[in-house]
Parts: sequence; C-alpha cells; structure tokens
Amino acid sequence: MSYKDFLNSKPMYYDKIDYTRFPRAYELIKSKLNLPQIIHVVGTNGKGSTGRFLAQILKDSGKKVAHYTSPHIFDFNERFWIDGEILKDEILQNAHEKLLEYFSNLDKNEENFIDTLSYFEWATLMAGVAFETCDEVIMEAGMGGEYDATNVFAKKLSIFTPIGLDHTAMLGDSLEQIATTKLNSMQNQAIISSEFALPDLAKSIALKRQTKLIKAPKTLFESVQKYAYKFALPEFLASNLNLAYFCAKQLGVKNLDEIMSNLNALSLQARCQKISSNLTIDVGHNAHGAKALAKHFMDQRVNLIYNSFDDKDIMAVLKELKPIISNLLIYEYESFERKLAGDKIQKIAAQLGIKCAKFTSLKDDENYLVFGSFVLVSHFIKETLEK
Repeated sequence: MSYKDFLNSKPMYYDKIDYTRFPRAYELIKSKLNLPQIIHVVGTNGKGSTGRFLAQILKDSGKKVAHYTSPHIFDFNERFWIDGEILKDEILQNAHEKLLEYFSNLDKNEENFIDTLSYFEWATLMAGVAFETCDEVIMEAGMGGEYDATNVFAKKLSIFTPIGLDHTAMLGDSLEQIATTKLNSMQNQAIISSEFALPDLAKSIALKRQTKLIKAPKTLFESVQKYAYKFALPEFLASNLNLAYFCAKQLGVKNLDEIMSNLNALSLQARCQKISSNLTIDVGHNAHGAKALAKHFMDQRVNLIYNSFDDKDIMAVLKELKPIISNLLIYEYESFERKLAGDKIQKIAAQLGIKCAKFTSLKDDENYLVFGSFVLVSHFIKETLEK
C-alpha cells in the first residue's frame, strides 16, 4: 500500500486520545533512527513561518536543513522540506516502508502500532526517518507541546512563538493552561518570542525543568528591517523573522547579515500572501491571528471570505476583524470530518452589525481577504482560483 493510501485509511481525529501510545511506540524503534537533536517550534501562531525562516537561514549558512510543518494546503508532501525542496513521493514511500518494517519486526506481544498510530503520529515518524541525513532538523508541533508527537525527539533548542486561545477542547480553556502544556515541552535551551503572553510562567517552568531560557528582543534587527521592507512583510511576519534571526544567532550562525541580504522570500504559502492585486490569503484561523491581520489592514477595508469549524471561537475572531470588514462572505465547501458553522457565523455577524452573505464570486474592483483554516484556503484556491 502506498503511504498516501495508508494514511488516508486512518481517521484524522480520534474520539479518545491515548497520550502514552506514541511515546511507547517511539521507544521501541528509536534505536533504528539516526536523527540529530531537533529544533522544536511550539506556539499558537507563527510556528510555520518562524520555522521556515529559520530553515532558510540555516540552509544559506551551509547546513543541510529539514523542516517538518503541518497541516498542508494542497498535498501531503508539503509537510516535508529539505534544503528548499518538498520531498518527492519516492523518499516518503521509502520512509513509510522502513517504518512498516521496524514495527513488523517487533515482538508479537507488543501493541499493533501500525494500526493504532494516528495520521499525524505516523507522519511524524516518517519525518524522523526521512530527515536522518540532515545537519539541522526543525520540527513544528502540531497541537500543544507536551503531548504532541513531535515532543518525543531529543531537542537542542525549543522555540516558543506567541500563544493565544485555540484548540481549547484539547489544551484547556485558559491562556495559562494552554501555555503550560506548550512550555512543558522545553528541554535544554529555550527561546520565547518577545510577544509571548506569559513570560513569568515560562521562567517558572524553565526553572523547574532546568532549562536555559532566553527572551528574544522585540526591536527588529537592522537586517530584518531591510528584509521586511524588501518583501513588504506585515508586522507579524517581520516579528516571526526577527525571532528566527535571533534563534540562528543563538545557534552560532556566522555572517548572519550577509545571509539576510541574500535570503529568498518566505517559501510558505498563505501567510498573509497577496496572490493578486486585490486578494490576500491567510491561514490564521483564530482570534490571535485575526488580531494580527486587523493590524496589518488597519487603514483598509476588505471583503472577508470566511468560514469556520463549529468548535472555534467565531465571536472572538469576528470581533478582532470587524474594524476592517466591508462585507463578510461565507465560503461554503464540503467538510466530512468536522461540522462547519455557516449558520452560526450569520447570527454572530448580525449581533456585531457586520453585513453578511454567501460568497458567490470575486469582483475586480473590490479587495478581499480569505481567512480561515488550511482546509478552507485549499478549497478556495482549488474551487475558485484554479477551476
């Protein structure tokens, strides 16, 4: 079976999660893996862009660099990046087959991990196999930190991007609960964003875990400012680049300013990406991301193309975006795994006094912002822009 068929046979979500299963599975096969200590990126927003900026910097410093990120927009392979290239099917199929072999050779009394490991857990182990030949491996946590599959790997550095209320059903309904489960993933050395909401909590957990904790500066480095101007970065992306730059500095990268002067544009899609003169797409999908976008568009008005899963805090998102919304256009698409909240969005929009209708088409003389989950952005691009 191909790795994609294998993964597609697994559910994306489990009703009951066993947080001990993946560490048990990893312990049984970790002697087979030859992965260097990883750079672990944890947070609510900015994980993908911070990790990719750092990966691009480390690559340009002469290292062989891997970056594991999730979820993907179009194709599963997007989650696996080495030295500027998305990994091809053959490499991922080979990693998949090695994992099947490792688990098949276990004592028959062991649990059948081939069947019980989740989609994300298996993908994470595939990264562990596919990235073995790299000098530097950057792994982005999928959700949380302490119990995330990526947390099993030994770390040389933990990076904490800004946090906000998201995935509350899984991580807790307070900022302190969410921050705690993320921060509990730190090991030897950790760097927190200048915008990390609970720095004192980070210090307390670092003390208990005997982790060297450093706070990144808020002021942009000069070469970051030049890059941000060159590529017209919104403020939140410039901040993420500043964090990546500081992490590279802590990792001992030489000639950083020279590297920055030649650094290519961010090679991740849908991070406040302007794909035409009147259309921007972003996968922020929570109130924290919405606040950053509202700041970026503060002098403009846009038609917001939006939808959300029913379990998200839609009120908080729309409150943040209200100052920049001309019209809210609900984008409908098929969602089999999770319920969409179209009716709820209409009611909340009415409460907030936001004009709301269903999306029909784009007009050349109006500005649009597509904001929501990776799934929404993927459907919008495929069904509206590429049809």
